[in-house]
Amino acid sequence: METLMMYAIICPLVFVAGIVDAIAGGGGLISLPAYMIAGVPVHTAIATNKMSAAMGTSIATYRFAKSGYINRKQALPCVVFALVGSYLGARITLLLSADVFRVVMMVILPLTAFYVMGKKSLREDKTPYPYGKTLFLCAVISFCIGVYDGFYGPGTGTFLILLLTALAHIALHEAAGTTKVINLSTNISALMVFLANGVVDLPLGIVAGCFSIVGNIIGVKLFSQKGVKFVKPFMIVVLLIFFAKTIWEIMA
Repeated sequence: METLMMYAIICPLVFVAGIVDAIAGGGGLISLPAYMIAGVPVHTAIATNKMSAAMGTSIATYRFAKSGYINRKQALPCVVFALVGSYLGARITLLLSADVFRVVMMVILPLTAFYVMGKKSLREDKTPYPYGKTLFLCAVISFCIGVYDGFYGPGTGTFLILLLTALAHIALHEAAGTTKVINLSTNISALMVFLANGVVDLPLGIVAGCFSIVGNIIGVKLFSQKGVKFVKPFMIVVLLIFFAKTIWEIMA
């Protein structure tokens, strides 16, 4: 009975997280707490959430690629730099407390929310940079967000989309596609470690992963059809959840 209740709590929230993640990134801010609320032990929750997220993200990545939203020549260096950054970020956790990032996030998150609400955010009419400059900026952004992901992590996809559109002048659809490739790579990398150490609840991960897949399929469809006006509200929701989570962690 307890197991059925666990599935009943986790699967619907993972489904919602899949929709949000495909549209605006940050689905982990919904799915990981779902595992915790259901009473899954911390390490198993993190590992199993990574499995369900990887399943959903793989489908979203495929559908973005099929729609022509992924520039492979641009995405590959981003993946490499993100993985290097993630490794360094994980190493930095041995030297610094996550409280440092939480305090910084208390300033960054409201500013990010105000930016997203602005008329000029996520604009599709920004003048593209030359290929070399675009590639350089994408690599730098991927490395920096990779460090953040390895060190702390929440909202990684959201920050990637925002920075790729704002700083590298990449169109929203392409930025979302590149973000999915990066997220899939980092998810698989972490999942391999968790599987090797036997901390993934495989039955729960597979079932929740199926819900994540359906959520991601719906999310990609909505993203493709609705565009910028539809993405902004989802990003605001993700940032608000992240802000509330950060306040809770600081006060706890």
